[in-house]
Amino acid sequence: MVVRATEAEIDVVRTNPADAIAVFRESVIPALHDEEGYEGCYVLLSEEGKMLVLSFWTSNETARATRLSGFYQEQIEKLSDLVVFRQAPGREAYDVVIAETPQEAVR
Repeated sequence: MVVRATEAEIDVVRTNPADAIAVFRESVIPALHDEEGYEGCYVLLSEEGKMLVLSFWTSNETARATRLSGFYQEQIEKLSDLVVFRQAPGREAYDVVIAETPQEAVR
């Protein structure tokens, strides 16, 4: 399993973070479900508006394919008027070497 990390920031003075979250939930997530190799995501948000999106993929190839096909950029564009990306999105990918979901951790 591979995770792709994307960092972004919402200007909480000018933009309501709920608007960006709604776009992600209503438009980006359904599109992700149609992509081969997609296994889920976490969207993390700080009080200051910093966002970290972790999307999980079956392999580096399936994660890379979404970028090469233009799919990833299409999703980024859906959020471009609501968030600022700190770096070129989608460039950071990590192998998942340990995974314990919140449900698994509670015993």
